[in-house]
Amino acid sequence: MKTFVLFCDLKNEPEAIEAYVECHKQVDPLILESIRVAGILEMSIYRWSNRLGMILKTNDSFSFENKAKLDLANPRVQEWEAFLGQYQSNLPGTPPHWRWALTEQIFSFTAP
Repeated sequence: MKTFVLFCDLKNEPEAIEAYVECHKQVDPLILESIRVAGILEMSIYRWSNRLGMILKTNDSFSFENKAKLDLANPRVQEWEAFLGQYQSNLPGTPPHWRWALTEQIFSFTAP
């Protein structure tokens, strides 16, 4: 299993934050199926103010390149991403229209 952590910013507007949180209370089953098919076993999103953190646990064959290819071929995922895009903003220092940015792990501890 592989683990990834990504960050994203929402527009710093209470209405955008509320709307983003609300639309994640009942995610379309077709979106959830697309996540599973891509090899994602677990996905959690956390929020602090307008900053989001996502933890992905994937199978060993997962790749972001394959996920992107699957997403591009799925009209429902494209619709979902466009819908969510209205609430998101660029992370500082990222290219235009950049949403989720992959982080680099710098420390790990496992109890014996």
